[in-house]
Amino acid sequence: MQNHGNLFRIFLTTILVLALSACATERTAPPSGLHLYVFNCGTIDVLDLSVFQPGIGKGDHKKLTDSCYLVVHPKGTLMWDAGLPDALAQTPEGKTMMDTFVIKMPKTLASQLKEIGYAPESIKNLGISHMHFDHVGNADLFPHATLLMQKEEYDAAFGPEPAKYGFDPATYSTMHSNPVKTLEGDYDVFGDGAVVIKRMLGHTPGHQALYVKLPKTGNILLSGDLVHYTDNWVNKRVPSFNFDKEQSIKTMEETEQFLKANHAVLWIQHDLEQNAGIKHAPAYYD
Repeated sequence: MQNHGNLFRIFLTTILVLALSACATERTAPPSGLHLYVFNCGTIDVLDLSVFQPGIGKGDHKKLTDSCYLVVHPKGTLMWDAGLPDALAQTPEGKTMMDTFVIKMPKTLASQLKEIGYAPESIKNLGISHMHFDHVGNADLFPHATLLMQKEEYDAAFGPEPAKYGFDPATYSTMHSNPVKTLEGDYDVFGDGAVVIKRMLGHTPGHQALYVKLPKTGNILLSGDLVHYTDNWVNKRVPSFNFDKEQSIKTMEETEQFLKANHAVLWIQHDLEQNAGIKHAPAYYD
């Protein structure tokens, strides 16, 4: 009887393992169409809003979100931006940067990816809108991903004077070992026009945004730091720390025309209020 009991327990265990494996396979198998997941990759409390709108709001506070995204395509995966570092989750009170930004990470990106069944090391591509600290914080989670960056951004970040462009190599030190594809214009990631990196210079030397054409949801442009919140978008204001003010304004004006021509919506990656109306993983857009 004891042997029968042991065999029965082994049988149940085997069935459970197979069921869990089947679920995991189902969650990570390539989808039949395009999926876009949105993650909360931290928050930024701005202690002096005038850095984003020179001459306006000196000493005013504003809370920004820090979004990053996973695009799952039948031909592969693309992580868009990497947010603030997961290590911040161990410091609930946050960390102050440059006496102006209090950064926090309520929930790790690694845990959010795990919830939807994707191992970070399995991600094929890592698109970085630009190399500021709040967009590269978890780049080390994706050691095998091919970096997709504009050549000017790569040269500035990995050249002899990254600080000249507002970049801190300590925040992206592991990215030296990633494979890299440098871009010199727009780039169709999967070759079918559904996911296109758009060259949108001004904020940094090689800033870029991501255009996603979702069959059910519609066309979405993920902003990078083309703009940080809606009021600045409406008024075409340029932060004091942008690399090229004139180019920034020109790019915003061109982007506005692009959105109209393509019936697309701009998702501003740092806009807390807009972001509150966007569903986050494990939900997705298709």
